[in-house]
Amino acid sequence: MGCCSARCTLIVLCCLQLVTALERQVFDFLGYQWAPIMVNFFHIIAVILGLFGVIQYRSHYVIMYLLWTLLWVGWNVFVSCLYLDLGGLSKDSDILSLGVSPHRSWWKDNGPGCEGENLPSAGWQNQQNPKLSTVLNCWLEYQYIEILHCIVQLLISLLGFVYACYVVSTYSEEEDSYFK
Repeated sequence: MGCCSARCTLIVLCCLQLVTALERQVFDFLGYQWAPIMVNFFHIIAVILGLFGVIQYRSHYVIMYLLWTLLWVGWNVFVSCLYLDLGGLSKDSDILSLGVSPHRSWWKDNGPGCEGENLPSAGWQNQQNPKLSTVLNCWLEYQYIEILHCIVQLLISLLGFVYACYVVSTYSEEEDSYFK
């Protein structure tokens, strides 16, 4: 088995998925977005189990990873549509925070190059409400940063899906050869 086999490539893709999912998890925690926190948690578990399946030659775990990848792709398409305001979805809704908190994406106030500015009224300066501040002069608006996260996840997931399909087919061929 060579160093650049499909199995090794899938291991690298799973590790890359873990790193990007953990990064996304951190920023979702900072923004108190509870739905993505839960989905990211399940994604991390599914990728770890898929990684275990690839390393240990367990096709059932890799098949579970394949099925989860389909759900993960659907989730990322949903989040992209939400931030693009497509299909009747709105980025200003409480869907991602599950209506528990008024918080939004962490990137909304802390994006690259964003400069915050409080409202000019003197009566509001002592208030701690995050909705009373505006963010000006961002290099990249927060919804596009979130969509870029989704695109990265989609690309890695689709590559992982293709390699996982190939790995499962080779495992199935090897299992069939044992019974002949």
